[in-house]
Amino acid sequence: PLRAGLDIGLLSEAGCPAVADPGANLVALAQQENIRVVPLIGPSSLLLALMASGLNGQRFAFQGYLPAKEAERTTALRNLESESRKWSQTQIFIETPYRNAAMLQALLQMLQPHTRLSVSSGLTLASGRTHSASIKQWRQALRDQAPMGPDNQQPAVFALGR
Repeated sequence: PLRAGLDIGLLSEAGCPAVADPGANLVALAQQENIRVVPLIGPSSLLLALMASGLNGQRFAFQGYLPAKEAERTTALRNLESESRKWSQTQIFIETPYRNAAMLQALLQMLQPHTRLSVSSGLTLASGRTHSASIKQWRQALRDQAPMGPDNQQPAVFALGR
C-alpha cells in the first residue's frame, strides 16, 4: 500500500512508536524505500515519566530494557548510577510488569542511599502514578509498608539521578 502511495499509520499500545518498540524496524524499512515518515506527537511514557520525576530533564539517557539476569543487571545498574553521577544525567529505563518487583528490589539493594529513584506506571490513566524519592527514603517506606512501588499489572518507567 505504501508503494502505491497510500498512507498508513504505526501505533503502539505502550508508549511512542519506534521508541523502545519494534516499530523502529518498520521505520528503517520505509526509509530504505524512500517512503516519507512523518512522526506525530502523542503521549510517550518515557517523557511523561521524566516530566513527573523531578529529575534532570536537561540531560537524560534512555536505556531501554536492562538485562534480566541478576549479575548482568547488577553491572548495568552500577554503571548507570556512575554515569548519572559523572554527567549529572538522568538514566531512564523500562520494565515489564512481571519483572517490576525484581527490578525495584535490585535498585534498592545496589544503589547508593543519596541516589534518587523515580518509578512511574499508567501515566495516561486516571490511576497513573509516579513516586520519586532517595533510595534511603524508598528503603524506609518499604520497611513501613507504604504503597509506593510500581504497579505489577503495567509496564513501569524507572529513572535514577540526583
